[in-house]
Amino acid sequence: MFRSEFADVPPVELPIHEAVLGRAAEFGELPALVDGTDGTTLTYDQVDRFHRRVSAAFAEAGVRKGDVLALHSPNTVAFPLAFYAATRAGATVTTVHPLATAEEFAKQLGDSAARWIVTVSPLLQTARRAAELAGGVEEIFVCDTAAGHRSLVDMLGSAAPEPHVDIDPVEDVAALPYSSGTTGVPKGVMLTHRQIATNLAQLRSVMSAGPGDRILAVLPFFHIYGLTALMNAPLRQGATVVVLPRFDLESFLAAIQDHRITGLYVAPPIVLALAKHPAVARYDLSSLRYVVSAAAPLDAALAAACAERLNLPPVGQAYGMTELSPGTHVVPLDAMRDAPAGTVGKLIAGTEMRIVSLDDPGKDLEAGEAGEILIRGPQIMKGYLGRPDATADMIDGDGWLHTGDVGRVDADGWLFVVDRVKELIKYKGFQVAPAELEALLLTHPGIADAAVIGVYDDGNEVPHAYLVRQPTSPDLSEGEIAMYVAERVAPYKRVRRVTFIDAVPRAASGKILRRRLRERA
Repeated sequence: MFRSEFADVPPVELPIHEAVLGRAAEFGELPALVDGTDGTTLTYDQVDRFHRRVSAAFAEAGVRKGDVLALHSPNTVAFPLAFYAATRAGATVTTVHPLATAEEFAKQLGDSAARWIVTVSPLLQTARRAAELAGGVEEIFVCDTAAGHRSLVDMLGSAAPEPHVDIDPVEDVAALPYSSGTTGVPKGVMLTHRQIATNLAQLRSVMSAGPGDRILAVLPFFHIYGLTALMNAPLRQGATVVVLPRFDLESFLAAIQDHRITGLYVAPPIVLALAKHPAVARYDLSSLRYVVSAAAPLDAALAAACAERLNLPPVGQAYGMTELSPGTHVVPLDAMRDAPAGTVGKLIAGTEMRIVSLDDPGKDLEAGEAGEILIRGPQIMKGYLGRPDATADMIDGDGWLHTGDVGRVDADGWLFVVDRVKELIKYKGFQVAPAELEALLLTHPGIADAAVIGVYDDGNEVPHAYLVRQPTSPDLSEGEIAMYVAERVAPYKRVRRVTFIDAVPRAASGKILRRRLRERA
């Protein structure tokens, strides 16, 4: 068993809005949130007051403890207000990918039993259609303005009394992001107030930020990585969060230059752009002090190239997953120059790890040996919503969460992730479940059987479909399949490669033998 070298932290038994904004009065007029496109700025005092007013309006509208509110929005300065307002009113927030189709959104609404939606006017048509498909939605609010919908802007003037809800941080679920876990279709990950807040405390010693630090939030808040590293963690410590709605290289570089960004938390495709794109040379990025990459594996050579070009310490990495609130490993900011190349970091405070044999899961391995990574700590999820069997498959009777990742630990405690047991595809940091794509592909009348794996293409893992044609559709083409899928899923889930085969390799149980397909690829 491997244990963290950092001192344990006590569990943080506070509602997440109190854990994050509890020092807002202390930070007062310091800038908390800045719109990276138009410069709109909210101070800590405003964030505190505004989210309380919106919470009062939510409560007046009927939001109650135990309700689920779906937050369906790109990054805006209003996103944190909506999130903390909902949790203060006692609701659980399920975050939704802003590029989700109406059908995908409806599935999440139905599975989570969401009664409320907060969206933005450009996404309103999708939200309305999703609400119609799912049923049970009481009202759709908007962050900006839209005819026929109550706006968060108007809610700032609410005279309703602030709700005082009895929240149990240990049991009550604050956030319900959706993850495919190690395999299968997306499932609601129940993260309690204590689990998220305690993970923030665990990360503080290795991801310190405070007044004067300026963090660029370009990765999406709806993703647990963005929610933690770009929203909750910096706002908890008095840093300034500069918000961008999406990644566009020129806008991203301009924001670093114009807002004098000091720290970046990104995914590998952005590291690639920083290392190689000619546009980088046109901007003054000298304010940057560090870059951290997570959400997907980062090549050590690419990390070194990025750091050299920006004249920074080596790009640090971090490791975790939605089911872990999400962090377990980080390269500490003060150790970036000394950390071995390719490591995803050391165990954060209060976290334990085992590396177990792939052939004999009951056998613990020593330092230097590669096996499946198991994690135990206070940040482990409460479970998958409505899926006790899937929860039991993920977390064993002794409280160890089986990550499905293969790793090894060196003699100094640095973790290296070397492979994946699990089938999940990570395209630019977003999760793509093969089972979901396979189910969709099998609805095409020309497909008899389907299997999907992840393959690497220019540094990104992309979905590659292996298909068996129906005898009646001998001329079914790759382009037709790509279009069929693209019309029915969010852009990051699209099938990027198609290979037609005579039969999908399967075990006697019917399970797809993906390893054979990977070998073929």
